[in-house]
Amino acid sequence: MKPEVAIAILYQHQTFLLQLRDNIPNIAYPGHWGLFGGHLDPGETPEVAVVRELQEEICYAATELVKFGVYDDDRATRHVFAAPLTIDVSELKLMEGWDLGLFTIAEIQQGERFSDRANQIRPLGAIHQRILLDFINAKG
Repeated sequence: MKPEVAIAILYQHQTFLLQLRDNIPNIAYPGHWGLFGGHLDPGETPEVAVVRELQEEICYAATELVKFGVYDDDRATRHVFAAPLTIDVSELKLMEGWDLGLFTIAEIQQGERFSDRANQIRPLGAIHQRILLDFINAKG
């Protein structure tokens, strides 16, 4: 059975918060930029999971989470939510992952970005790029 995950598009003005995933071979998209979120625990709804994951990964209590869609492929079923990031990025505490940052629309379209912590350009995970571009296009 493929995993179910809940992920969040956190936006602030015309930028989007992404996580540089740890460079561990056995995780999805190792060393890639991606959206925050994670696996649903047994019996957990996607709505509960996304709130829990944001708290665990960046100590952020998201408000106004709205379901954006479901992306299903051979790897996972991804429940995607969107919410405004209502605090400054400097107030977030990165508890999981290598780095975080706000991406511009141009950086999302380009599909890669430099990470200060990794000290190198790292790619954006393909599915995460697709989800963000869909979101940007839907918002016009």
